Parts: sequence; C-alpha cells; structure tokens
Amino acid sequence: MSTKIITEHPGWRTTSDGGRVRLVENGGAVWLAVWNDEQGHLSVSSIEADGAAEQPSPAFTSPVDLPAPREAGPLLAELVRLGTVARLHNPSLWDAVTTAILRQVVSAKQALRKHRAFYGAYGRTVATAVGDLPLVPSPETVLGLSDDGFASVGTKFNRRALRAAAEAYLDRGDYWSALGAESLMKELVGVRGIGPWTASAAAADFTGDFSVYPHGDLAVRTWARRAAPGLELPQTDAEFEALWRRWAPARPQLHALTLFTLTWGSNDLNGRRGRQSDL
Repeated sequence: MSTKIITEHPGWRTTSDGGRVRLVENGGAVWLAVWNDEQGHLSVSSIEADGAAEQPSPAFTSPVDLPAPREAGPLLAELVRLGTVARLHNPSLWDAVTTAILRQVVSAKQALRKHRAFYGAYGRTVATAVGDLPLVPSPETVLGLSDDGFASVGTKFNRRALRAAAEAYLDRGDYWSALGAESLMKELVGVRGIGPWTASAAAADFTGDFSVYPHGDLAVRTWARRAAPGLELPQTDAEFEALWRRWAPARPQLHALTLFTLTWGSNDLNGRRGRQSDL
C-alpha cells in the first residue's frame, strides 16, 4: 500500500526536483525533514544537535481507521486511494500557535504568504543541504516588533494576538507543552486574540490529534467538496461539523477522516501538477 504525507503546514517547501522539505525546531535542536514521494519515505536529519531534545518522527494513520457511512461513500473512495497517511510531528508548540494565528480570517494561499513573509523577515535562518530555511520568530522577537514591523510583512491584523500569545507562552509555555489536546485548547482560548478555531488548529498541529481540529474549517469543507463533487454537503461551518461528527462518531475515525481530507488537498491527487520550487 502506498504512503502519502500531509503537507498542510506552511513550513513545508518544494525543492527544485519536486521533493518536499521542512525545518523543525525544539529546545535548541533543529532538524531537516525530507520526504521522498516515490519511496513514500520521510528522513529526518539533525542540523543543530541538542542531546536533550527528542528527534521528531512521523505518525502513520491507516485507511482502516476511516469511518464507513454509506452516504459518504464517494468521499471515502477517494480518500482510501491515498493509502497510509504520514504526518511529521511538530515539536514546537510556539510554532503551532504562531502558525494558527497567522491563518486567522484568511485563505490558505494568503496564510502561506503571510507565514513565509513573517518567518523570512524575523525568524532565524538556518543553512541546510537544500538551502537556507527560516525558523519561527521567537516570542522575544515578536514582543520587540513595532506596529510598522508587523505591517511591513502583512501581519498587522495579527499583531495583538501574536504579542499576547508571546507573553503567555513565555510565562506558561512549558506547562502547556505537557498538556493533552483538550486541556491545551482550554488554556489557549484564555489568551487574548485566540478563539476556539485558533486553539483547535494549534492543538491539532502540536499534538497530531486531528479529532480536535476545527472540522468546519474552510479547508476541510473545500477539499471534501473537490474530492467528492457529487455529494451535497452543508454550507455552514456548524452544519458541516455536525455532519462530519455524525459520519465519524468515534475519535480515531474523526481524526482519520479529517487528516485524510486535508492530506488529499495537500497532494497531487487533486490534479495539481508541476508545482514551482520554493527553494
């Protein structure tokens, strides 16, 4: 059975030969992840070592975990074609929170542009075998930015949430990082500028548990419709999420259904070909 990787996180880049790479960091250690689509293999190599930090690894979800409601048949038939789905663990909660905030109230393409601009301008750049790649700007860097600094890279709208998150993360980040997905969400929604959607997206990214992802999210709805255009799906967030949960009443099923749908959207099975290199 084939294996596909989900590359929904804007940190993934496309190389000149069509490969997919991503830089991840945790506790002073930095790793480069390289995905080989032909082999269905993810390699993770150390760039800057720290013996106390655990190397991130992929989690694998099998199509047998998908639910099987008859009415969702056309969508499930398309998702099963992916085979097993791999997802690289994001070891940085701060990166997950920052990424979720930058995705607020914009399309996926706009969020990608903002993410690239913000990280490229203010994050630490690391030299890798595939080129220079930026890390997430530190909380201290975020707190030192002026309004003009945010505006210059298109993130003026996000400045208050990013500042509040940076302050809260410096105060409680270690505690947050040890929490489960639901508890983490409850903590994050207590931060000014972080609502349920942002908290859910950040928690799913950091923990890898997509049963807590905001299932009414535009990305989920968009990819589900494109994967199964013949299905009549609800238009509103709340109605779509209710249907999604009815289709996948068990938590592992909800995780798999959401993860596979997002993976379908981030791969070439939807007809997108010849992506230009990011590097």
